[in-house]
Amino acid sequence: MRTSSVGPLASLLFLVCSPVAMLCRRGAGCLRSLPTLRLRARGLQPGWSSSRLPALPVCAAASVSAAAPGGWYEALAASAPVRAAEEVLLGGQAAMGLPWWGSIMLTTVALRGAVTLPLAAYQHYILAKVENLQPEIKSIAKRLNQEVAVCAHRFGWSKRVARLTYLKNMRRLVSELYVRDNCHPFKATVLVWVQIPMWVFISVALRNFSTGAAHSEAAVSVQEQLAAGGVLWFPDLTAVDSTWILPISVGVVNLLIVEIFALQKLGMSRFQMYVTHFVRAVSVLMIPIAATVPSSLVLYWLCSSLLGLSQNLLLRSPGFRQLCRIPRTKSDSETPYKDLSAAFCAKFLSRK
Repeated sequence: MRTSSVGPLASLLFLVCSPVAMLCRRGAGCLRSLPTLRLRARGLQPGWSSSRLPALPVCAAASVSAAAPGGWYEALAASAPVRAAEEVLLGGQAAMGLPWWGSIMLTTVALRGAVTLPLAAYQHYILAKVENLQPEIKSIAKRLNQEVAVCAHRFGWSKRVARLTYLKNMRRLVSELYVRDNCHPFKATVLVWVQIPMWVFISVALRNFSTGAAHSEAAVSVQEQLAAGGVLWFPDLTAVDSTWILPISVGVVNLLIVEIFALQKLGMSRFQMYVTHFVRAVSVLMIPIAATVPSSLVLYWLCSSLLGLSQNLLLRSPGFRQLCRIPRTKSDSETPYKDLSAAFCAKFLSRK
């Protein structure tokens, strides 16, 4: 059970969906199978149960227009978080004294290392604790089911009342377990709520620089620096990559992240399969989108995805997980990279 921490849109969507899908499946199990502590002593009574993915980033639509005056994109491009992102990029470029292509890459590395890597490790920490609760959950759930059956027979409850009573007590006791071990599954989504906005704000800031729309006094000079701040086949970071090398690379890396996640899941639920297919489609869709925006954005997306892939692989390392004090789980492997390689060969190279 691993979640990936990734970069551009397809990868970020995958980051949202993979832990959510996993937690939904476990959460459903929890509602059906969670503990009751001395249910009779507490007085079991019949009760009742009460009871998005982020939109496409604005940078994907940036190639069309900056929206009408006063529109939502214009408001976002002029917002305080985007201005802060512009300052971060300018500060990084000034501190490193590198051409803009190098500055974008190193700034991405710094943000990943300082922000998303610690949050990704925390996400794995929470998910590992949730996984380790499952045996206790199943054991106590079995006991709860028996006690509800006894009470239903004694008091003449209908199946509906018995079921609702079971669910009500399950929900309460699940919360008690999460509080006891301080591992509520919602905490595992903190990476998503930090990484997605950061990715969007940096992307919009780079687009502002590339189009001369940045809200800083040096906007025009920055645009000129970007125009001469590229390298290799993309010397102009304000222009699109006419060779399609960067856009295709973004799509390939995102697809690789998706496939790595799919390889580690031996038995995916139907929901997880739908999510996987959807993110594959979005990863492919990112290629033509990336071919219509300035190369500065695509370079950032590519760096973010590559670092996300590396981060995902790093968080599989038993040594690194031990360093981050991530609890061991039943699904942990002592040879994660060898297992991944074997699964890749079995899926893609062993077909006749």
